[in-house]
Amino acid sequence: MLDKSVKHLSGSVVVIGLGRFGTGVAKSLVELGHDVLAIEHDADTVQSLSLVLPHVVQGDTTDLETLRQLAVPDFAHAVVSIGGNLEASVLTILNLSQLGLKDIWAKAIDPQHGRIAERVGAHHVVYPEADMGERVAHLVTGKMIDFIEFDDGFAIAKTRAPMETHNKPLSQSNVRKRHGITVVGIKRRHVDFIYAKAETEVKPGDHLIVAGPTRMVERFASLY
Repeated sequence: MLDKSVKHLSGSVVVIGLGRFGTGVAKSLVELGHDVLAIEHDADTVQSLSLVLPHVVQGDTTDLETLRQLAVPDFAHAVVSIGGNLEASVLTILNLSQLGLKDIWAKAIDPQHGRIAERVGAHHVVYPEADMGERVAHLVTGKMIDFIEFDDGFAIAKTRAPMETHNKPLSQSNVRKRHGITVVGIKRRHVDFIYAKAETEVKPGDHLIVAGPTRMVERFASLY
């Protein structure tokens, strides 16, 4: 999902399309201290968000001149969050590409939308509904308490410590060698976060923060 990626963006960002996803991205970017211009075609939506976002304007981003008038070419990044209108999404991405933006993120509703977005100039395509569906599936099974997967097949998860790690230092249970994952930290009830070291002992009831290739993280979580 893009929400987990915005913290890696630096500088100014234009967010186009203020549905639930676009609004969430814009708010997160503002909270992280970035200079954000939010653009939405619907006047009522712009009005409702005017007290939430510092710079929100109404505009038709399928019109190249509108983007120029809003100084969009001066922004370092663009996020196109127009999911329901394929034509508007594609034309907006094409316009941004023609204006020379070097980092264009696009929300897509399906793989076909994503492929078209890439062909007309999007550098990154995200599928928030699909990503959230996978995340919820992991949580519903009870194997993981939280789960984040990155684009390159790498994941971080919070999971219950399996029995094989109980009452042993991490150097003895050796989960890195046996399961291909790294224990980053331990969350223990009523105790501050514990940064994992070789001598750190895992107790029954501990939650482990683990990182590694997605399938290995999933397999490790299933041990509980």
